[in-house]
Amino acid sequence: MSQGVLEQPLAAKASEKKNASSTTQYVYSFGGGTADGNGRMKDVLGGKGAGLAEMTLAGLPVPPGFTIQTEACREYMRGSLNPRIDKEMHAALAKLEALQGQKLGKGENPLLVSVRSGAKFSMPGMMDTILNLGLNDEAVEALAKRSNSPRFAYDSYRRLIQMFGDVVLDVPKKKFEHIFEGIKAKEKVKFDYDLTPNALKKIITEYKKLVKKETGKEFPQNPLDQLVQARDAVFRSWQNERAKTYRRINHIDDWLGTAVNVQAMVFGNLGENSGTGVGFTRNPATGEHVFFGEYLMNAQGEDVVSGVRTPNPISHLEDQMPECFAQLKEITKRMEKHYRDIQDFEFTIQDGKLYMLQTRNGKRTGLAAVRIAIDMVKEGLITKEEAIFRVEPNQLYDFLVPRLVEKGEKIEVLATGLPASPGAAVGQIVFTAEDAVKHHRNGSYKSVILVRGETTPEDIAGMEVASGILTSRGGMTSHAAVVTRGMGKCCVAGAGDCTVDEAKKELRVKGKVYKQGDWISLDGTTGRVIAGKLKTLDAQPDDPDLVKFMSWVDPIRRLQVWANADIPRDAKQAREFGAQGIGLCRTEHMFFAEDRIEHMRHMILANNEKDRRAALKKLLPMQRSDFAGLFKAMESLPVVIRLLDPPLHEFLPKREDLLVQIATLEATKPRSPKLKELRKLLERVEELHEMNPMLGLRGCRLGITFPEITEMQARAIIEAAVAVKAKGGNPHPEIMIPLIGSIEEMRNQTAIVRRIAEEVFSEKKMKVDYKVGTMIEIPRAALTADQIAEEAEFFSFGTNDLTQTTFGISRDDINNFLPAYLKAEIFKHDPFATLDQVGVGQLVKGAVEKGRNTRPNLKVGICGEHGGDPESVKFCHKIGLNYVSCSPFRLLTARLAAAQATLLERGGDVHTGAK
Repeated sequence: MSQGVLEQPLAAKASEKKNASSTTQYVYSFGGGTADGNGRMKDVLGGKGAGLAEMTLAGLPVPPGFTIQTEACREYMRGSLNPRIDKEMHAALAKLEALQGQKLGKGENPLLVSVRSGAKFSMPGMMDTILNLGLNDEAVEALAKRSNSPRFAYDSYRRLIQMFGDVVLDVPKKKFEHIFEGIKAKEKVKFDYDLTPNALKKIITEYKKLVKKETGKEFPQNPLDQLVQARDAVFRSWQNERAKTYRRINHIDDWLGTAVNVQAMVFGNLGENSGTGVGFTRNPATGEHVFFGEYLMNAQGEDVVSGVRTPNPISHLEDQMPECFAQLKEITKRMEKHYRDIQDFEFTIQDGKLYMLQTRNGKRTGLAAVRIAIDMVKEGLITKEEAIFRVEPNQLYDFLVPRLVEKGEKIEVLATGLPASPGAAVGQIVFTAEDAVKHHRNGSYKSVILVRGETTPEDIAGMEVASGILTSRGGMTSHAAVVTRGMGKCCVAGAGDCTVDEAKKELRVKGKVYKQGDWISLDGTTGRVIAGKLKTLDAQPDDPDLVKFMSWVDPIRRLQVWANADIPRDAKQAREFGAQGIGLCRTEHMFFAEDRIEHMRHMILANNEKDRRAALKKLLPMQRSDFAGLFKAMESLPVVIRLLDPPLHEFLPKREDLLVQIATLEATKPRSPKLKELRKLLERVEELHEMNPMLGLRGCRLGITFPEITEMQARAIIEAAVAVKAKGGNPHPEIMIPLIGSIEEMRNQTAIVRRIAEEVFSEKKMKVDYKVGTMIEIPRAALTADQIAEEAEFFSFGTNDLTQTTFGISRDDINNFLPAYLKAEIFKHDPFATLDQVGVGQLVKGAVEKGRNTRPNLKVGICGEHGGDPESVKFCHKIGLNYVSCSPFRLLTARLAAAQATLLERGGDVHTGAK
């Protein structure tokens, strides 16, 4: 698994790798009850090759073959293959031919093989497969005569040419499909299996012409040439775009490489007594302990998954071929018991005889993963510690958010953006926060989707009532993404294919125009924007299996998990999801409420301290009430409150909007008294304008420039805490000074907070315990953490801004070049989604060490979006943080990741949980 965001491209890595030693075995045979490898050799043989070896050794009916190990793929990526690979491959082929009594593509009974990929970690559908390899113009006639089924033989040959042409020769698949569908139409047949031998011969002829036209060469007739080219194509498929994307999403090392599995073909398309299927030993969607899968008679494997024919439920096989069904159930039951996990298997029946083609640990939903883990503990197959590794942390989202119902529905994906906040939302679109609030309040729209180019803090009221948010711009840490995650609402951000015209109230995408009131569906877990009105499944946070599973998780972890929450409702939600504190309350969000924004603007517009204090005095009781609500919701748990952080201009209308309003009034109502007010507002907006506001007057700089702001907020916090304590509560406020870069800034703001606290204690004749700390979010703070710890009683790493300032990248603009960086492998991951452990992570690690050198009992946490990312959580555990803080709907994920980190530290295995 990769450690950081930045990764060297493969070419650079390759130069560091040495060629395998002369003793390296490249090719491992299996068959006839013996195998050179075994199930523990996934690093070498890949998951599929290790599984084939293990099944062979267990005496299961596995077609024989050989596996070319992953080191050969790595050599291929370096640019040269050891000559011994070909030598060992030919020897393994000779062994296979002897075992089968056949020759590859030759003689009256030609041997045909499949060539499949197989990496250490399952990557279903990401790499390439070729079936029926060895067929040529002569072998197809021998196969037709031997099988007594010309149709079967020609069908197998046309499949080979199409797969080989697509995978090996880079002939576009759609060109083969055009020929195939054209001849089907001429023959007036609906289904592939209705094509006659003569029709299939025509297809073969046209396919070969297409290959010659596209490549300038004839389709290869030498079976050994086919084998070598197919092997190399599978190696190349490790580097195709879908495989690279899958590895990035699943944190799989690019340098692992894939093995190549060459296996004697068995044919499910030999006739009505033959068939093929795929299945699972348990239901992978629900976890129910039932035999699950599908099959087709007279078909090859691709027919089952391609959708060309409708497969039968695997239970029907019991009626059709009872002996094969009973044998299949018995074998797969043994496999599950042997591997101690749900098995995803493939099988073929040839002339009534069952063959097992592969088994691997099955992919499953989060709901199924938890249920299966619990059931397998009950069955004695695994321990509770192992069960903790059987669920991926992000899979726990399934319990907390609604999901779209897609089965049986025709889905039209309009665009794919960033999965900014998980879940599903279905509703009627609106283009302004005001319209969202209006239609929600009057009930004219049952459910609202707020569609914006990008959201701003002023949209908060509309976001509050919307079921989901769609933006055409912005990234995973944009305003829309951060706020919706905190709210637990679905959000798709940065859907670049969508054009949002807020003036015309139109959404243009895929050549279509959607207007206000039209229905769309959002999948915030995958980032899809879908046409129309789909149904949804409700969240299941109280699921008994989930509650039981988390009762195993929590006692193991050392790292505490806190939540980011700004209002009491979110805090209560966080408590329900297991939060052990509030790690970040953003006070600025409180000021955007309708009853407060005007007071905030009066404070900003004031040109003297007296007027500012008058406006702040009106905000004080509102802030105090907010904080009291948080303290009550969290009871005796700590609540970290960040003082005002964003630039002041964010609380004012946009300059462009003001100019439009002023111009409109000047043209229509030139004597309107509102003109004077708008002009004054515009003047202040222009005064506050900054070239780079994220690095301008914000954070502690606001409190130093306008100390009365810090005074008001500190008083509101301490007064609220005292009031809650007076009523029997036990509040623990922790006041966080933002954007500190020096000890002098920290001293300045800490002095104000402590002075105000003492004033309140004196006035109320009561004290509360409180802490003053800082958010480490700029590199200088990390580098001088030993000095800052002289004043700060805790550190909270704001890794969103720390990533931004370390890389010099705007988190709102990264999507302009992130795809290019990922494709070029400059970045392995989005650095705002997964912490860059090599750069930013070292700043965090160093700051922790420096801070604790000064203050050994320094409490340290993280409150950026990385607090809910599993890889980042494991890093936080490793460097000794006390807690991570994340949005409420990422709490389960963080809790599980923290437990896995503890077990890994103890020596547990990431895949089994065993020591």
